[in-house]
Amino acid sequence: MARAAGAVRPRLARAARSAGPRLTRLARATAPQLTRGPKTWQYTAGAATAGLALAAGVVTAAGPWDSTGQRTAERDRAVALERTGGADHGRGSAGPGAASGTPRPAPSAASVLTALAGTPGAAPGGVKAAPRGEALADALGPLLADPALGTRRGAAVVDLTTGERLYGQGAGTPLTPASTTKIATAVAALGTLGPDHRLTTRTALEADTGELVLVGGGDPTLTARPDAPGPGPASLRALAEKTAAALEKRGVREVTLSYDTTLYAGTQTHPIGVNENLAPITALMADEARTDVSTSGPAPRSADPAADAARAFAGFLGEHGVTTSAPGPSKATDRAATLATVSSPPLSALVERMLTDSDNDIAEALARHTALATGRSADFDGVSAALTARLKQLGLPVRGAVFHDGSGLDRTDRITADLLTALLAEAADPARPELRPALTGLPVAGFTGTLSSRYTEGAAGLVRAKTGTLTGVNTLAGTVATPDGRLLAFAFLAHDTTDPQAAQKALDRAATALTS
Repeated sequence: MARAAGAVRPRLARAARSAGPRLTRLARATAPQLTRGPKTWQYTAGAATAGLALAAGVVTAAGPWDSTGQRTAERDRAVALERTGGADHGRGSAGPGAASGTPRPAPSAASVLTALAGTPGAAPGGVKAAPRGEALADALGPLLADPALGTRRGAAVVDLTTGERLYGQGAGTPLTPASTTKIATAVAALGTLGPDHRLTTRTALEADTGELVLVGGGDPTLTARPDAPGPGPASLRALAEKTAAALEKRGVREVTLSYDTTLYAGTQTHPIGVNENLAPITALMADEARTDVSTSGPAPRSADPAADAARAFAGFLGEHGVTTSAPGPSKATDRAATLATVSSPPLSALVERMLTDSDNDIAEALARHTALATGRSADFDGVSAALTARLKQLGLPVRGAVFHDGSGLDRTDRITADLLTALLAEAADPARPELRPALTGLPVAGFTGTLSSRYTEGAAGLVRAKTGTLTGVNTLAGTVATPDGRLLAFAFLAHDTTDPQAAQKALDRAATALTS
């Protein structure tokens, strides 16, 4: 392993030096970056390697299996496919005498790193030039002509090194994006609020009446569960404990409890109606109003999330000796004193969860917070105006784009393939580091989120993409790492599909073609 790592590192170092200021800090392989020239962007060598690492097993330079399970997953996949080659990471040979159950060595990394060191046909900086349009047309044309992709299609492929569009088919035609809308929501929210922004739920005490108000802050990840999943969601139990302590200091042990959802405006019902993919949209809910133990995907939802959250909160206060009335709706006045607060994980983490799990509740919440931050009402009309205006301010091609929600569940949403690839390129721009979670949250083919069961061979780890599925609509947009160390952005939209599984496989074949 040491010899293999030693052989690879000099090539990586030479590649980084030859790229000068455009290839910076290879060690940050998990955070793709670009450097903008007058009109060009350059991904680091590390960025391209990051996608390759998952599938090709770039572990000779990365070291032993880590405790997160990521490389463990790669090892198990290598065993399942009975592949050989590469280092065994200190677990012994798979030959005679090997311990029972010892995995075969993972594939070697050298073949996917060679191009980074400067090869014939390389672009300035030592990275091989991206494929030309004719080559992509030859590869993608027949795949995108698959009848499984319906009667209307849009496609675009962009080289993230130069910003050049390498392929387009109906790229400027607005089509229903389904859940790829969440990429636009992510970029707009991050660009408006910043990656460190948090959503805060609080309690306030009305001095003149003694009314205690639970004020919703629009955090759908607020949890009432004792053992909350994920990176530190805000806890309704913790809020009750803090509130009870503050009341005790004031000598108050009995309150009239109410709850405030006035942060949001308009209807709570999405145009799709009652649906297991989305709770009623309200500024106060716990665990996305799920009535089962799930944390993602479709689930039965509460019909009145705010009232349920307030009743749970009353129970938690009771555990700390505070007696409450049955909670009802109200509004905290400006005179009310804030007693306690709890805050969500940072927006960067919420965006990543939204994209990885295709979380509609988070998407609608972030869209409304974007509307509020831009001076608009937190309803569907405000969302529509805010998303369009923010993306236009970023200089993105919004012509023909229509947003009626933040999640993409509305069939009247419209986005072009050009806009989707432009969003991905903007998120990769080093001048926009706050947008990076729009890339890092994309599901990894064969490993995470909505792509965990797709690309089980060939392009696993090389494709990172947001999926989109509605009746008659199948979409896919994301990034792909090529064997030459390039990173491409792509967007494929298909309309009037009749077999969602066949359409999904056709889109996967098109994305896989880009990896070669």
